[in-house]
Amino acid sequence: MKIVVCVKQVPDTEAEKRLLPDTLTVDRESSNPVLNEMDEFAIEEALKLVEAHGGEVTVLTMGPDGADAAVRKALSMGADSGILLTDPALAGSDAVATSYALAQALGTTEYDLVILGSEASDARTSLVPAMLAERLGVPQLTFASKVEIDGTAITVNRLTDYGHDVVQAQLPAVVSVVEKINEPRYPSFKGIMQAKSKPLTVLSLADLGIAADEVGLAGASTEVLDASKRPPRQAGQQVKDSGEGGVALVEFLATEKFV
Repeated sequence: MKIVVCVKQVPDTEAEKRLLPDTLTVDRESSNPVLNEMDEFAIEEALKLVEAHGGEVTVLTMGPDGADAAVRKALSMGADSGILLTDPALAGSDAVATSYALAQALGTTEYDLVILGSEASDARTSLVPAMLAERLGVPQLTFASKVEIDGTAITVNRLTDYGHDVVQAQLPAVVSVVEKINEPRYPSFKGIMQAKSKPLTVLSLADLGIAADEVGLAGASTEVLDASKRPPRQAGQQVKDSGEGGVALVEFLATEKFV
């Protein structure tokens, strides 16, 4: 079985995010870049499936030159090879352009299954997995909390507000996973050392036949028109109960349109 895991390098989730004033896109130099946390669950699930069924895991990412660090971490966890799609024109790509570029990159390798984290911490749209499946013309099984494979059949438990749905499809397919699915392993020292020598293929837009105006800010179908800093946190309103506390509470909730 050949599995491709799509990962993303994002600004440190613990750091304060900033936007670039000229483009209103995320300032990726304002904090240390890290592997998107949700993608670690996708990597772990791919490794577990290969351990159970045999095969290999390839990690694919799209980003600036330094994004290979995210791939190397995945390789240190146990993935077999990596693909980095990097080009200055990709900066500012929205979900539509990202799914297009990733689909083109996937066309350069073989896969039975594509796995992604359910969302990236810098955007939280959860759009790319579904868009990618549509572009590839394969089934999408999103928000999976459990994945089972039997031959060419794949079954997932799809997380819902009321529990889960059982969804089935035939491979090849695209799956996105939630954090409840597993516990990602820590890279061992041996794995970190081995990752340095594992194959990493670097692709550009020209390699994939993608025009610069089809991606990035030039090809984005969405645009941020305005943004402002979050206002300072205000002190909460205190109500001292002298017999009318319940009334004051209801009036406050009504003012805030909670009731």
